[in-house]
Amino acid sequence: MSVFNRLATFLGLRAILLTSFTALSAVSGVAHADLTVDITGVGSNLYPIAIAPFANEDTAQAQISAIVRADLQNSGRFSNINAGGQPVSESDSVDLAGWKGKGADAFVGGSVNKLANGDYDVRFRLYDTVKQQSLGGLALTSSQANLRMTAHKISDFIYQKLLGVRGAFATRLSYVQRVGNRYQLKISDSDGQNEHIALSSPEPIISPAWSPDGTKVAYVSFERKKPIVYVHDLPTGQRVMISDQKGNNSAPAWSPDGKHLAVALTITGNTQIYLVNADGSGLRRLSQTGGIDTEPSFSPDGQSVYFTSDRGGQPQIYKMSVQGESAGAAQRVTFHGSYNTSPQVSPDGKYLAYISRVGGAFKLYEQDLSTGDATGLTDTVHDESPTFAANGQYILYATESGGRAVLAAVSVDGATHQVLSVKGGDVSHPSWGPFMQ
Repeated sequence: MSVFNRLATFLGLRAILLTSFTALSAVSGVAHADLTVDITGVGSNLYPIAIAPFANEDTAQAQISAIVRADLQNSGRFSNINAGGQPVSESDSVDLAGWKGKGADAFVGGSVNKLANGDYDVRFRLYDTVKQQSLGGLALTSSQANLRMTAHKISDFIYQKLLGVRGAFATRLSYVQRVGNRYQLKISDSDGQNEHIALSSPEPIISPAWSPDGTKVAYVSFERKKPIVYVHDLPTGQRVMISDQKGNNSAPAWSPDGKHLAVALTITGNTQIYLVNADGSGLRRLSQTGGIDTEPSFSPDGQSVYFTSDRGGQPQIYKMSVQGESAGAAQRVTFHGSYNTSPQVSPDGKYLAYISRVGGAFKLYEQDLSTGDATGLTDTVHDESPTFAANGQYILYATESGGRAVLAAVSVDGATHQVLSVKGGDVSHPSWGPFMQ
């Protein structure tokens, strides 16, 4: 069992706050490698689609059509119909009836052409073979370094056109990995590829959280031998210390407008929720109890803060006004089970993802906030750190699989499961980034 999930076996709120910080130092080292995706379940009613090789795509380092196929396959919503090896460009005449006869309800063709300045002109067209019509396409200019992201944008277009929901392939992930004696905060594409290191430290890094515009990540670093909250600007690599109050500074969460962060601080001895401006100024206390209040998470409209509290004797999830409990007492949200932590609200505000202790196991649950109905989404027993995709269709979380700490994703209906892992190593503390501006 990994150190992350040994923590979970005795996870009280005080253990969350006091033990998890130091326990991370015991994680075994991992090899440097991209995350790999293994699908362990698929949904029903898969949409059959054929994606032909793009014309001239062999001139680019990234094979656009293969990335799009993988995106759609991994979503658990599509099945790939073999399109053969013959390239088809967006301007070629396509036998839509023939592709329908081969079982494809949609067809995609495109091209990749290198420009004089070294960039690439990427074009594609999507067809509905049932209605025998074009559904449109895009012409995108991409640098060589951004070809994978360009492919993800194509996947997003297809996902939205065919399913009516915005795709989240062109978003990014952050997670923590230990390599040798160093901890690394890593950023990758949504499929775990194209990773790079945002921060490397000999001390633990935990709790990364994306800013709403996708340009910054807040996190907790122990590089000064105590937990301190930083905000890291990804384009420049510069960072700002946001909270270095007495005691522990933990669990940063961005407000939807990006102007504030909620943090959990032990200024008064017991952990409480505070609000701070994004530059570290204007600290203001929100929760007002003698117990432990931690793990804040904003509602999408920015008017409420969800958090974990033991004020009732056992940890449960509560909601208070962004003005704090001085404007009214917090309301309990979770009633299914006696031990619930780690709240995250879906982008549409309809669902709450959280971790529930069920018979000694820690499992990912989803609650309908309008009805209070709660549903278990996983068959794993050491789940932690849930985070929604920007389109609200998937939840990424940390768990254990095959005796290793991995990241996993599940569709909100529980039908599709994925495991994202690094061979020979553990990864933890995932955060799924927003739609890119």
